Amino acid sequence: MSASRIGVLVGLELRQRVRRVGFYVLLGIFFVVVTAITWLGSLVFSGSASIGSGMFSLAVYGVLMMAVLVTPTFTGNAINGDRDAATLAPVQVTRATTGDILIAKLLAGWATGLVYLVAALPALIFSLVKGYVPPATAYDGFEFIEPHPWTLVVSLVVLAVEIGIVSAIGVGLSAVIARPLFSVAATYLTVMLLVIGTLIAFALGSLAVRATTSTLTESPGEVYVEAGACDAADDDECIVPRPDVSPQCVQVIGTGTAPRYDYVWWVLAANPFVVLADATPTAYDSSGYPVDLFGQIKYGVRGAQHPPELVQDDWNDPCDGEPALETGEYYGDGFEQPPTAQQQIESSVPSWFVGLGVQALLAVGLMLWGAARTRTPARRTPPGSRIA
Repeated sequence: MSASRIGVLVGLELRQRVRRVGFYVLLGIFFVVVTAITWLGSLVFSGSASIGSGMFSLAVYGVLMMAVLVTPTFTGNAINGDRDAATLAPVQVTRATTGDILIAKLLAGWATGLVYLVAALPALIFSLVKGYVPPATAYDGFEFIEPHPWTLVVSLVVLAVEIGIVSAIGVGLSAVIARPLFSVAATYLTVMLLVIGTLIAFALGSLAVRATTSTLTESPGEVYVEAGACDAADDDECIVPRPDVSPQCVQVIGTGTAPRYDYVWWVLAANPFVVLADATPTAYDSSGYPVDLFGQIKYGVRGAQHPPELVQDDWNDPCDGEPALETGEYYGDGFEQPPTAQQQIESSVPSWFVGLGVQALLAVGLMLWGAARTRTPARRTPPGSRIA
């Protein structure tokens, strides 16, 4: 591959794009939609302590949504569109290699997507700046929360990477599939599998993988659990009184099932919206709860990593006879409050780099497959393919 040849091809591709009226029409629609989403965010979070963070996260998600909808339109037919227009063969007979052509198509599509991202910057910057200006309706004691200072930088980097990945998927499929219409549809389908398919797989997996739960209570005085009386096959569910206290009775008053989110949460890692939320720094209120959509989605995904409580009891220690409050667990000298959202997030494992890795493997695999199908001279071509 040659950088100079790739630069020439990228310049040629971009000049062809900017000469089309549709490019500017779509760019204008993109800007209007993102601005409208930002304005709606200002209404949703009006008077809230996190108005800036909420508006910004909603606007960024609007940009990501529009990017995954728009990018396949100008990358899903990058190769087979030129083949149908009889403009690919003249390039292939030059010194440009197959790698040069595919990389140039990828960079041109990526650059076009970044133009749309630049068009959305005014709305994003406005919402972020608004997050540092307290609302005029604020009253004494109003808790105003400023966005995290790195939110803009990290979110823009993740958006740019996601646009590049979608561009690579589109270019690769356009080289693999002969018909432009089918390749564009396949690109949309692949992107929707990452966006919606991961949510469906997570929901179905949660319903399929479940565990039995038990609710325990102190039973009447005539029913006892003797030490060593448990069946060896049920040791995990058996409760034996401690020898240092008077024997207390334990009775199962109810059983049920609970989804094991901790077994299937990783399915969400490849979702672009989850990647964006997981990678973006989070701002919290005084109670440790996230104040924007990024943090709330991150809290939901990170919370799914923790296993559910399979044994629930009305008495924290059935052997000591001391009841536990609903707000915490009893530890003899006092009560410990349950962990906050911030503590649960900080005690969990980040997954954004795993999601980006899965997406990158998919994109690189399709690009390599497309290179094999575009390489000349070709031994075999799809039926009906135009070669000159």
